[in-house]
Formats: sequence, C-alpha cells, structure tokens
Amino acid sequence: MRLFITGGSGLLGSKIAEIALEKGYEVFSGYKTHLPEFGIPVKIDLLDKDFISAIKEAKPEVVIHSAALTDVDKCEIEKEIAYRINVEATKIIADFCRKKGSHLIYISTDYVFDGQKGNYKENDEARPINYYGYTKFLAEGFCKDFCIARTCVIYGSKPASGKVNFALWLIKNLEEGKEVKVVTDQFITPTLNTNLANMLLEIAERKLSGIFHLAGAKRVSRYDFAVEIAKAFDLDEDLIRKAKMEEMKWIAKRPRDSSLDVSKAKELLKEKPMSLGESLLEFSKEFSSSF
Repeated sequence: MRLFITGGSGLLGSKIAEIALEKGYEVFSGYKTHLPEFGIPVKIDLLDKDFISAIKEAKPEVVIHSAALTDVDKCEIEKEIAYRINVEATKIIADFCRKKGSHLIYISTDYVFDGQKGNYKENDEARPINYYGYTKFLAEGFCKDFCIARTCVIYGSKPASGKVNFALWLIKNLEEGKEVKVVTDQFITPTLNTNLANMLLEIAERKLSGIFHLAGAKRVSRYDFAVEIAKAFDLDEDLIRKAKMEEMKWIAKRPRDSSLDVSKAKELLKEKPMSLGESLLEFSKEFSSSF
C-alpha cells in the first residue's frame, strides 16, 4: 500500500509511518519544518495552495491527514492562519482524494464538542466552543464520504516536531522535583499514539468510511491521568497540585468533558482502544527503550 501522511514528523504521523514501514508499506511523510524520522520525506506547506502537487506525485492509495494547527490558543488569535491550514487545506486534500480515488482518513478532535456531557458518540451533535474546534468541525464537512477519526489528548514516548506531549512534560518535571498544576475538572480519554496508529492503519487497510471515535477506553480527569502516569513511573505524585480550569491562563475556552465513547471502534475494529492501564504499560516500555 502506498500511504501519504501529512504531519509525518508529528506525534501521531511519525508513529503511523514507523508502524506502516514495519508492515511493508511504501510511506511518504509530509512535513514542513522537522525532517521525519520514518518514511520518504516530502516537504509541504499547507499555507501554499500548490502543496497538493507534492501529494499528487506520490500517487497514494491512502492519505492520512494528520497535519493541522493544533495550538488552541494560537488558533483563537490567528484565525485566518488557522482557517487556511485546518479548513482550506483539508478541502484541497479531500477534493484530490475524491478525484484520484484515494482513500482519505481525516484526523479530527474531541474539541468539536462543547464538553457539556462527555462520553460523546459519533452521532452526537458537534458544537465547538473555540476556534480550533470550529475549524476542525468545518473541515469534517469536506470529508463525510471518507473516514473522520476523532481522537483525544494524544501522548507518546518520544518528542515530535520539537514538542513534548503532556505525558513527557509531566515526567520531566516530576523527575526534576518540580511541582506542576493539573486541572481536576477537565475530563478526557487520553490516547497512546501507538494504539491510535494501529487503529488508523486497520481502517486504511480495510478502507473504512464514516466517523470513528478513536481514543483510549478510559474517561479520566487531567489530574487523575497525571497521577496514573506518576504511579507508572514511580514518581512523586504529591508534586502534582490540583487546579481548576478557571485558574489556568488560557485564551481560548476548553470543553470541560470532551471524553469520547469508543464503543463503535471496540465493536468494529480488531485493533481495540486500550484501557489506561494497558496504554501506560506500553508507554513505559516504549519510553524505556527510547533511551
């Protein structure tokens, strides 16, 4: 299978590329700044409308579109840039896939929901409360005949694109004996990038369409997630200080409970969403082997 991944050097994209290569796929990894570790590197800039020519040259059977402006506060400030990257570029990619007969998997987010109820199913009404979520919701509209994969708080064992994810940030601070503030009133379904990548590759292989909620199988608060990470790495959980969302200096609103119901994925996929315990065990193994 010829696979093109946008955001190929990112936390998710790099893991998809790594596993896809192990499966013997031909992998093209699109990137803007950071050279991908896995796959054939293809430089693309989603702000350049001609970026699609680089994808055309690869002649992919499947495109996994994971690249996006995901900085929630930056999206709130730089709305035009967010719209061009998250909405317009997605439309261009979807039109290309439709024309060429390539299967598209669009990576969306739990932030399309307002967070009023949590445990969202695929058919629940999307009602974003920040501009990032709004752009991802708009982009979903161009991908309805393909696969829309919504996920939540991705974490992994290695930094990607020059950034550390929540789990690595927490471990680093706790190892250095630093106190951290983590909110107790925001609920999520944290997702290990390895588990997510395996589910996405199964969808790619089977050419499945429709909306899938692909996340971890456990709904937890940010704080409880942090505590579980500390326990898994034998770190001092007393350094994790409880905080409330209103205390955080965020520019954009965040949903209080954007946890995802993964029942559909559990039923239809061979690669199942992992429990938090399973994910953290795998995460700790990968973390240890990366040093």
